[in-house]
Amino acid sequence: MTTRSDLETHAVPLRRAMAKQLARNGSVDDPRWLTAVEEVPRHRFVPGFYLSADETDEHGLTVWEPVTAQLDYGRWLAAAYSDATLITQFDDREPDWSAPRVRHGGAPTSSSTLPSLVLRMWADADLEEGHTVLEIGTGSGYSTALACERLGSADVTSIDVDPDRLAVAADALYDCGYTPTLAVADGLYGYWPEARFDRIVAACSFRSVPGALIAQTRPGGKILLTLSGWLYGYARVLLTVAEDGTAEGPLLPGTVSFMSARAHAAPAFGNPAHWGAGLPEKGRPARYGPERITAASPEGFHLRFLAQCAIPDAQMTTVGEVVHLVDVVRGSAASLRPCDAGWEVRESGPVKLWERVEDVVEAFDSAGRPGPESFKLRAYGDERQLLHPYLPRLDLPGL
Repeated sequence: MTTRSDLETHAVPLRRAMAKQLARNGSVDDPRWLTAVEEVPRHRFVPGFYLSADETDEHGLTVWEPVTAQLDYGRWLAAAYSDATLITQFDDREPDWSAPRVRHGGAPTSSSTLPSLVLRMWADADLEEGHTVLEIGTGSGYSTALACERLGSADVTSIDVDPDRLAVAADALYDCGYTPTLAVADGLYGYWPEARFDRIVAACSFRSVPGALIAQTRPGGKILLTLSGWLYGYARVLLTVAEDGTAEGPLLPGTVSFMSARAHAAPAFGNPAHWGAGLPEKGRPARYGPERITAASPEGFHLRFLAQCAIPDAQMTTVGEVVHLVDVVRGSAASLRPCDAGWEVRESGPVKLWERVEDVVEAFDSAGRPGPESFKLRAYGDERQLLHPYLPRLDLPGL
């Protein structure tokens, strides 16, 4: 039987190797964060997790294989010290790690985020000693432990909406000697008892900037958020809060995706065929095809976020060759079908969904296809505006 002492002996060189790898690939250049990586035992925060198999099942579903020290000690420890996201929960239910089973499909709802992304988030938030920090989304507790190692536990508050997940993370944190303030709370509302904060960093994504987070940040303090929505377009923003409560800052370069805050998850929209039945029989030629916002490229990801700002309540799904857009809030729908000339679009409802996307793509191309860093987000009162010198203003949903 492997003892804790044996485990630490095996884990120490793996931690050092991971820190060197993260330094080599440019994930972090601050030696204080690398020291934290070398000190924090990630394996204590992931006693069990799921990894995807190489192939899907006969129904096309992802096969998720449970990994624990008892099932495969070598695979478990190697994965714990790899730069990979480790799924720890599906469908808001904590697994029974004493008898885990292979899963087919399911929606991941908690994870231990890949270390390079954790460090990137903490570094982008511009943390320094003496800063008080609110982390939204404790998850496994590993990122919390890194912050405690770097800043000291007294200045770190971490919240999670899931009491079971937080209990597991708390046990691991306290067992490792870290004592941050922990609470079960919805990140949409921050955590007033510990406010105000110098930094707020979210390890989940929001549809817009919650006003409570702005109110809980000291003037001059910063909020680092990942913005997402029902089209699964993502952007990161670093906001600085002014004395008058205005929060303003740039979108950051690169593509990052986090699980949505549970209150912001996309609603079920029903059967696409039912929505399609209400569309006109005759369509029109589309100015642009869906590949402009579905391409697996940095520009495609960025443009999908901009399109999402134009139709924030829309969702997209593909059935066969037909791409459906559905807006459950206003009752609008659109479909795109390939044709000889490109794509044909049919639309119904008060909002012409694809027409709005086309307008965004046209303006984006006319402005020279600007990258995320050329955009600025301003939040004041109930307004959330995405601004660019050469593009029309886009409004994010109010919260």
